[in-house]
Amino acid sequence: MPWLQQRDVRLSWGADMFIMGYFLQAVAELLHIVLMMLMIVIIARAILSWVSPDPYNPIVRVIIQLSEPVLYPVRRRLPLFSGIDFSPMLVLLGVIFLDDFLVASLHTMAVRLLQGG
Repeated sequence: MPWLQQRDVRLSWGADMFIMGYFLQAVAELLHIVLMMLMIVIIARAILSWVSPDPYNPIVRVIIQLSEPVLYPVRRRLPLFSGIDFSPMLVLLGVIFLDDFLVASLHTMAVRLLQGG
């Protein structure tokens, strides 16, 4: 019965795609949450740069430790314009782009896999 073997292969392939669709959906949601948290940290860091916060405050230290690995490479390559640091704005644009493009693409791929097309 060769047709039965072909049918089992199709069911197995469909089950794999079903799992892969939900996996991509979960990855997209997790990536969206991480990117939004990064956006909040970058905005908090920009606001902190306008005031003189206590550098020994634990919240300030956490915000600096979380944002500096992302901001430093951009700040190193981007020159200061009249003493203004545009690295937070550039990083925020990158985060928004990744959220709009990469997360949306992952969601679309997941939906297509789940619908079987």
